[in-house]
Amino acid sequence: MNVSDVGMPYIDVVLKLLDQGDPDVTKVFGRHVHWGYWENPRDSNGSLEDFALASERMCEMIFSAINPKESDQILDVGCGFGGTISSLNERYAGISLTGVNIDVRQIERARMQVAPMNQNNITFTQGDASQLPIKDSSIDIVMAVECIFHFPSRARFFDEACRVLRPGGLLFVSDLVPTQILAKSKKLVLPWLRPMLSQTFGSMDNECTFADYDLLASSRGMAKEFSRDVTRNIMPTHGILRELMERKEPQVYSLQKGQNITVEWLCGTGLLRYAFMGWRLDNQKQDVTFTVNTQ
Repeated sequence: MNVSDVGMPYIDVVLKLLDQGDPDVTKVFGRHVHWGYWENPRDSNGSLEDFALASERMCEMIFSAINPKESDQILDVGCGFGGTISSLNERYAGISLTGVNIDVRQIERARMQVAPMNQNNITFTQGDASQLPIKDSSIDIVMAVECIFHFPSRARFFDEACRVLRPGGLLFVSDLVPTQILAKSKKLVLPWLRPMLSQTFGSMDNECTFADYDLLASSRGMAKEFSRDVTRNIMPTHGILRELMERKEPQVYSLQKGQNITVEWLCGTGLLRYAFMGWRLDNQKQDVTFTVNTQ
């Protein structure tokens, strides 16, 4: 399956430039395809080198939240080019790492770039987040880093996460979450915003609020472990990536400028929040048929 089948236009652009060996795009996206994290955003100098460091720092913040342990089985859904798995591989020993992505091109690139070390096991496989190619009750930590908004159904993904997690296992999600104010106006704002964003990001659903997430988790026997708003810490990402794309793909950027500025404005005003969220599956795991109809 190609990315065009699921609709993520920005990945087509990134892959094209990576295949051309563009040094700037390789510096920014050769390893990670997620945003950066700055403890103090004012320290950002706007350079590509700064962004690459911030992207790695984002991994460090995620790892401090999920707290991997030796012998853990970790699943990265929407694994991109394997950057998060690569960072785990370098920092931890004796763990099993599995990356799943619906786009076979990204999986192929991950396989070429990431080799196991530190007595770790690594597997990359093509698969759908709503039908994970993973055995029941076999995973300790499921991660979905900046990708759940592309999934056709958050509810089905939560079902699948619960199926593959062991009792007591952790689900980690990072997402752009609308505030209640934005959510209440979604009949006016988000239907307009979604098709505009799709021109850049493809099929993208940012209508799931924190309350919606809590319902998705609690109805499946999952208890909230943490929720952290890091919107302030990711803000330099907007300007750095906007400048990069304007230089590298001016014709494409001319079509994307409105979407990029809108997302930055929504984050800057606090209407759209970038959050880390984690839920732990009840130790008394049971087979349940889920009927909650939430994004």
